[in-house]
Amino acid sequence: MSAPEAGADGDRVARAFGGHGRRAALMPYLMGGYPDIPASRACLEAAAAAGADLVELGVPFSDPLADGPVIHAAGTEALAAGVTPDDVLAVCESVADRVPVVLMVYANVVLNAGAEEYPRRAVAAGAAGLIVPDLPREEAGELAEACRAVGIPLVPLVAPTTPAARMAEIGRDARGFVYAVSLTGTTGERRELPPELHSMVDRVRAATSAPVAVGFGISTPAQASAVADLADGVIVGTRVVRAAGEGGAAAVGGLVAELAAALA
Repeated sequence: MSAPEAGADGDRVARAFGGHGRRAALMPYLMGGYPDIPASRACLEAAAAAGADLVELGVPFSDPLADGPVIHAAGTEALAAGVTPDDVLAVCESVADRVPVVLMVYANVVLNAGAEEYPRRAVAAGAAGLIVPDLPREEAGELAEACRAVGIPLVPLVAPTTPAARMAEIGRDARGFVYAVSLTGTTGERRELPPELHSMVDRVRAATSAPVAVGFGISTPAQASAVADLADGVIVGTRVVRAAGEGGAAAVGGLVAELAAALA
C-alpha cells in the first residue's frame, strides 16, 4: 500500500477540518498496537468507516506524562507485547489512505530516532502530522523545521494555564491545528466538562487562524456535542481506548458512529 503524499504543512489535516460537513471534526485517539497489532489496525479501520475525520494514533512509551490510567495501561500492555515505534508506523501506513493519521509520540521516541529522521519515517508511513506533548516550544525548533521540510505539521498544545503572551506565540506559528487541552492534569473520562472551557477556547481562537481542537476529558456524545458548539474539532481518547480493549473494532466503530452523529 502506498502512503499518501505529504502536503504543505498539513494539507490533509486542513482538508479534514474543512470537509467533514458537521459542526466540528471528529478525532478519536487509539493506542498503536493495542490490544494487539492486528486489532489495532482493525480499530483504526472501524473508526474511519464510522465517521472519524482524523485519527490520533498513540505511540506506546514507558513514561507517558500526559496520559491517564486507561491510556497508560494500554501503552504498557502494548510495550509488554513487544510493540515498537516502527510497528506503530506500520499500523499508520495500513490506514493512512483512508483517514489522516496524526501521531501522538513522546519526545524520547522522536529523539531516539533523530529529530530529522523521525518525521521522514512518519511521512513515509503516511502520517499527516505529529503531536509531541512533552516537547516544549523552546526546544522544538529542530523538529518543527524537520516537519516543515517534509510537509507535515508539528501540532502545538495549549492548556488553561498557558499565559496570553505564550498563547499568542504558539497561535501565530501553529500549523495543522491547535490542540487545546481542556483541563490541567492527564487524559481520562470526566463527568462534566470544565466550566471555563468556553472562555479558554475563545482565548485560543483569538490567538490563531488555525483550527482549534479540544481534547482531554471528553467521553460521551453529549460532551462531544457541547464541545462542537465551541471548537473546530473534538478529540476523544480514553473512552475510545477503553472500547478497543473491551470490544475491539466493533465497539470502536459503534462508539465513533455515536460520537459522529452527535456532531451533526
